[in-house]
Amino acid sequence: MTDKYGLTYMNIDELPQYTGGDTTADKRPVFDQSAGRWEYEVVGGGTIAAGSTLTVTAASHAGRLINLDTAAGSTVTLPAATGSGNVYRFRVSALATSNSHVVKVANSSDAFEGFAIMSDTDTSSAGSVFMAVAGTSDTLTLNRSTTGSVTIGEYIEVEDIATNRFSVRAHLSGTGTVATPFSATV
Repeated sequence: MTDKYGLTYMNIDELPQYTGGDTTADKRPVFDQSAGRWEYEVVGGGTIAAGSTLTVTAASHAGRLINLDTAAGSTVTLPAATGSGNVYRFRVSALATSNSHVVKVANSSDAFEGFAIMSDTDTSSAGSVFMAVAGTSDTLTLNRSTTGSVTIGEYIEVEDIATNRFSVRAHLSGTGTVATPFSATV
């Protein structure tokens, strides 16, 4: 249908069928003007399983809880940092028994700034706080011992705060001599 201003509207029956794999949350159609096509965005919360690998998108994952859920480890790649304010939350729901749980940026220009609070589960010490190296740290690795993936419920929150910058806050558990989970690998 075309209105008096020359704008064309689609009947709801003409929208493309949703064919994405995520069936845990409601979706709504959104027209992406720059791409010239209809896409679907998540409405509300919900929990998503990361599986062994997950490429995060703002439309499908912002504001939702992503479970790091495989014993073989989960590797999650964030979208490029643009300053959108989007928040991505991760929870260890399965302890990695091989490989590691990893959250990393999408490109060599992006980096984390923020901290990880690490409780030491095998000593009476209070634990440690590790700071991301601004402009350098781009990967957070939970290695099943000194840097995390020791306790179900460990939590990471990443916020897109500026072009090339993510703020990160992590609450993790380690064993042995706890160490920083931050590194530069991208």
